[in-house]
Amino acid sequence: MLIAFGSIGLLAMTAIIGWQVFGRFVLNSSPSWTEQASLIMMIWYVMFASAAGVYEGFHIRIALLEEKFGERARPLLRFVAIIIAVIGLVLLVYGTQLCWAVRSNAVPSLGISRAIAYIPLPVSGLLMALFALPQILTGRHSGDDTLHVGGE
Repeated sequence: MLIAFGSIGLLAMTAIIGWQVFGRFVLNSSPSWTEQASLIMMIWYVMFASAAGVYEGFHIRIALLEEKFGERARPLLRFVAIIIAVIGLVLLVYGTQLCWAVRSNAVPSLGISRAIAYIPLPVSGLLMALFALPQILTGRHSGDDTLHVGGE
């Protein structure tokens, strides 16, 4: 679901930038809203794709140690999952504070609250922390059936 949402965001951003280029070079009048809209779309899809990466296990992790040491790598993988959960909680807390702080600021070219741009920070932070919990408990990613054993 998060990957689909991220993909839709990427496609929407591509269409917005395409419209900006068309407006600039064909119509000789670049729309004023396209740059800010594409930046907001990028924040949204990157943050939700990051949360999906924690769930699916395609975020940056120490796969080499997992493959080489198998079961013995579990404590390290748990430690990495704890770090990810802490980062998620930091995004949740400070992202919420940021949204609250900029709630009355408007994006000039769009006429919407600046907080809308930053809503993905606390939401994806919460999702990252929740998705890291099973990894902390088991030492495995949600999608992993077994922990890889070196050479197998």
